[in-house]
Amino acid sequence: MVSKKHVVIIGGGIGGLGLACLLGKKGYKVSLYEKNAKVGGRASVFEKDGFVFDMGPSWYLMPDVFENFFKLLGEDVNEYLKLTKLSPSYRVFFPGDEKYPVLDMYSDLSKDLETFEKLEPGSGEKIKKYLKISGEQYELAKEKFMYRNYNSIFDFLQKDFLKEGLRMNPFQTMESYLNKWFSDDRLKKILEYTLVFLGSAPDKTPALYNMMNFIDFDMGVYYPDGGIYKVIEALENIAKKYDVHIHTSSPIKEILSEKGIAKGVRTESDEFIYADFVVSNADMNFTEMNLIKDDSQRTYNEKYWNKAVMGPSAFILFLGLSRKVDSLTHHNLRFSQDWKKNFKEVFDNPKFPDDPSYYVSCPSKSDPSVAPAGKETLFVLVPVASHLSFTDVQKKEYRDKVIAMMKKDLDIADLEEIIEYESMYTHEEFKADYNAFGGTALGLAHTLKQTILRPNNKSKHIKNLFYVGAGTNPGIGMPICLISSELAYKRIEGIKHPNPLKEL
Repeated sequence: MVSKKHVVIIGGGIGGLGLACLLGKKGYKVSLYEKNAKVGGRASVFEKDGFVFDMGPSWYLMPDVFENFFKLLGEDVNEYLKLTKLSPSYRVFFPGDEKYPVLDMYSDLSKDLETFEKLEPGSGEKIKKYLKISGEQYELAKEKFMYRNYNSIFDFLQKDFLKEGLRMNPFQTMESYLNKWFSDDRLKKILEYTLVFLGSAPDKTPALYNMMNFIDFDMGVYYPDGGIYKVIEALENIAKKYDVHIHTSSPIKEILSEKGIAKGVRTESDEFIYADFVVSNADMNFTEMNLIKDDSQRTYNEKYWNKAVMGPSAFILFLGLSRKVDSLTHHNLRFSQDWKKNFKEVFDNPKFPDDPSYYVSCPSKSDPSVAPAGKETLFVLVPVASHLSFTDVQKKEYRDKVIAMMKKDLDIADLEEIIEYESMYTHEEFKADYNAFGGTALGLAHTLKQTILRPNNKSKHIKNLFYVGAGTNPGIGMPICLISSELAYKRIEGIKHPNPLKEL
C-alpha cells in the first residue's frame, strides 16, 4: 500500500486551518504546527472576568464565500455557526457635524437610500446604479480573478484577462472613482471606510475594490453567536474530523530543503519533521527572512521588504464595562474630521494620528454570552502606522487621548469610571504573537502593485514549498484567506482550473 503524502502546515490562522481541512478530506496526512497556545492566528480570543474578546477580525462579511467553502468540505456552515444579520449593520459618528452627528446603516436600501438622500439630495438613484456595477464587479472578481492562481506577470497580459480586468477600473483609485459619483464628504467616507480592512488609503487603493460597497450594502454584516472565534473552532473541528494533527505551542525554526526541494521543517526543540510538501501560513516576511536560512532560496529578500507597503498596525483597547451603554450598537465607526490628514498619518507620515478615525465593537449588544449580565464588552481599534516606535509613556498618553475622545464622541461621559477590565494591544504584541513585520495588524496593503503583484503562493526557488493566508493571493480578510486555502490546495493537487472548485 502506497503511504499518504505528508503535508506540514506552518501556522494555524484561518488560511492554514482551511487548507488543512481541504487536504485532510482529500486523504493527505496533514500536520499543522502553531506557535501559540491555540489556533486562529489573528482571529484569536481571550476571556477575562466573564468578558470575552475576539482579538482581531470582528466583521463576518462575504457569507457566500464561507457557505461555498463549507460546502466544498461537504458541510453546512449553518450546522456550525448560528449567524445573525445585524440591523443596523453599523453606526457612524461624525464629530462636529451639527446636522447629522450619528447615522445608522442597515444594508437595506429601503432604509439606506433615505440616509444617502439626506446627505446628498439626488444620490439615491446614483447609489442604486453604483451598487449594481459594484455587484457585477464582485461576481466577475469571484469567477475570473479571486480563485485563480498566477504564475507570472504575463498571466495578466492575456487578451481575455485584460478585457475582463479593465472592466473593474484597476487604474483609477477609489478616491477618484468616488469623486465622479458623489460630492458629499460624509457619504464618501461611508463608502471608503472598508478600505481600512484592505490595509490601504482611498488615494492608493484601486477602484476595483468598490465591490466592497456591494458586500457592505447588498450582502450585509453578520455575526456568529459566541463571536468570530466560532469560525475558527468550526474549522478546527472539521480538520480533526479528517485526522489532521494539530500541534499548538509548537513554533517552527526552519524550513528544510534538499537540492531545491522542500523536505520538511525543524521545530524550535530541534525535532525534524519530514514532509512531501510544506505550506507556510506564518507571516510572509518571517517565513522568507527567518524560516528560509539560505538567502539564495528566498523569493522575497530584504530589498523587497524594504520597499513593501505594509498595511497599518492597530492601537487596541480591550474594555469590560460595568454597565450597558445606550449610545452604541454592535459595530461603531468614528470618522476623523480631516479624513485625508488621518490617512496620511497612517500611511505617509507615520505617527499616532492627532484626530483618528477609530472603530468600536460592542458584541454584547447582540450576544449576551460575551459579557456578564448588565455589562458590556468593548473592542476599540485605532488604525495606526506600522513600523512605529513609541515608549510606554507615549502609549499611556495615547490611551488617555482615545478614552477622552470616546467620552465625547460616543456620548459615554463616565467611561473612565465604568471600566472594570482593561488591557492594551499594540505593535509589540503583533510582533510577539504573530511575528508580524513592522507590527502590522493586516500584512501587505492592497495598493495596485501589491494587488496585481502580490507575493505568489509558491516559492520561486524551493519546489513543493507553498504559502497560504493574507500575505499571498488573493489577500487580506477572513473569507479571502479561505479562498487562499483553495488556491494552495490547487497548487498541491496540480489543478489549473481558474474558477472556484465545485468538488475536491
